[in-house]
Amino acid sequence: MRWILVAGVIAANVAFVGLGSAFGYPGVLTQPSALVLARFAAAQAEITAWFLLLAFGAGALVPAAVLLGRRLPNGRAATLSVHVGVLAGTVQVLGLLRWPFAVPALAHAGDRGTAETVFAALNGYLGTGVGETLGYLLTAAWTVLVLAALPGPPRWLVALGAGSALAIAAGMLVPLGLPGTDAVNFAGYLAWSGWALCLALLPGRFTALGPAPRAA
Repeated sequence: MRWILVAGVIAANVAFVGLGSAFGYPGVLTQPSALVLARFAAAQAEITAWFLLLAFGAGALVPAAVLLGRRLPNGRAATLSVHVGVLAGTVQVLGLLRWPFAVPALAHAGDRGTAETVFAALNGYLGTGVGETLGYLLTAAWTVLVLAALPGPPRWLVALGAGSALAIAAGMLVPLGLPGTDAVNFAGYLAWSGWALCLALLPGRFTALGPAPRAA
């Protein structure tokens, strides 16, 4: 479990930095569809590779949630954490995979008006709706459920996890145009990355979980 979670966190953060450099992501998404598609087409291979890495990082939460849930002490929180974690990883992957599989065709389509309309629809549905809003909600919920199921976690780990979950959940308010919510969400994911690495790597009583695997 621990190395899957570590690999996912590292992959997601490296990909995010790469996309920021190559594509101006995520700020580019506030630009008109025509400009976004043009920028994508200008560096398609590199941007596609970064999005695939980002999808891998998000998808790593699926096996990590299952394996962690099997090691947690039996209880409702542990059982729910598996289902919520699997959903959290899945919806984020679904949202991200529009970039390598759907956007290239739109970026090179002859009918620019239709391509831009379809891109805006995909961005709103798979991006904002599924990948981001549901992803924020489910990731925050998974974090809280794991904290509830952990046997005697230290206060600092609880505070870091709960604070990052709250900040991530604030991302659901971004579509409403509330000022500062995108920055809070970004800070939340940075803090969550640190929490996840601590959960995976630090020895101690909070990583000494149940001795026997169990069915999720």
